[in-house]
Amino acid sequence: MSNLTTPPGPKARRAGFGFIFALALMNSISFGIMIPILPNLIKEFAGGDTAAASEWNLLFASAWGLMQFFTGPILGLMSDRWGRRPVLLISLFGLGVDFLFMALAPSLAWLFLGRLLNGATAASFSTANAYLADVTAPQERARLFGLLGASFSVGFIFGPAIGGFLGEINLRLPFVAAAGLTLVNWLYGLLVLPESLPPERRAARFDWTRANPVGSLRLLRSKRDLLGLAGIGFLFQVAHMVFPTIFVLYVGYRYGWTPQTMGLMFLLTGVAGLVVQSLLVGPVVRRVGERNAVLLGAAGGALGLVWYGSAPTGAMAVAGIPIFALSGFLMPGVQGLMTRRVEPHQQGQLQGANQSLTGVAAILGPIVFGETFAWSLRNQAFQAPGLAMYVAGALLALAFVIALGAAKAPEPEAIAA
Repeated sequence: MSNLTTPPGPKARRAGFGFIFALALMNSISFGIMIPILPNLIKEFAGGDTAAASEWNLLFASAWGLMQFFTGPILGLMSDRWGRRPVLLISLFGLGVDFLFMALAPSLAWLFLGRLLNGATAASFSTANAYLADVTAPQERARLFGLLGASFSVGFIFGPAIGGFLGEINLRLPFVAAAGLTLVNWLYGLLVLPESLPPERRAARFDWTRANPVGSLRLLRSKRDLLGLAGIGFLFQVAHMVFPTIFVLYVGYRYGWTPQTMGLMFLLTGVAGLVVQSLLVGPVVRRVGERNAVLLGAAGGALGLVWYGSAPTGAMAVAGIPIFALSGFLMPGVQGLMTRRVEPHQQGQLQGANQSLTGVAAILGPIVFGETFAWSLRNQAFQAPGLAMYVAGALLALAFVIALGAAKAPEPEAIAA
């Protein structure tokens, strides 16, 4: 019989989740700090040329995603073979070094090198998911994945505010703060974080034929509905790229919002997401199941994006925040269903495959939404500045359709074969 459904005791589960939640929170704040600063630093290196800075920003994002695509499966399989803790430490150290590159980089080339390094080692979120799967009973996973998502929301609420405040003092200071926070996080993991995957539950060997995107795809195809669930997550990741790609430009163009108004919008969005992920995911999943939570998340996200694309005024756009916040149900449900379809020694490989797909989304999303938004503005006769939002909504509508068939609880024999 498989050991898939035999998690550690309650005390170990609580301790493990506490460690991972703290790691995710500090990591998310570090990421959030650089959101309002990195584009301005790139612009400074580009001699103040906004168009050139936009092109460089796209190149940075695409290169980061490409590194994720290739290295995600490797890091995932490493965590299955040697444990989650070493991969988390590698990832955190790489992120800290990347922030130091940003703080000290004398040129765009050095800044770009730092982003490549971070893309190659950034596996903290995916490995954290595998860690949670190790220490959590299957029926509890969706709730805890929701709480982990809430830690990201907290980070993205406070991180940009901290970055903006420190950036007013010195444009490099936010990166110094992020590097310090991340390296403290790394030290915390080095000294305190326990390993979640005991030797007897690890992969017997490191197989290079599976440590690549093609090998990850074979895993996704090997289990019933796993590829469909991965597709739902991929569509969600691509759709969400509409926000970092064009949202600031969109609301500025359509509603004339100032940076202060945009900041308030981000704050309200983050708070709404935090409420859903921290307070509602657990009770909703217990009441209606993971499948219906995924369907609710896909439907709410699709409707929310269409609302944003259609809202004639800024006030109407803000009124759509609670609708879009329902999308916070999607990924906890998807992750819960996916982790129940693989063995303990495959959890890292599963999250590596998801990370590889996230890398593709990071490359594809900015191209799709950037070009769509630009086209909608150039074709004034079309009169649809919200077209990119509609495209993102259509992707989540497609995720809803896929979820009707794929987002089912696994058969008992698929859990404990």
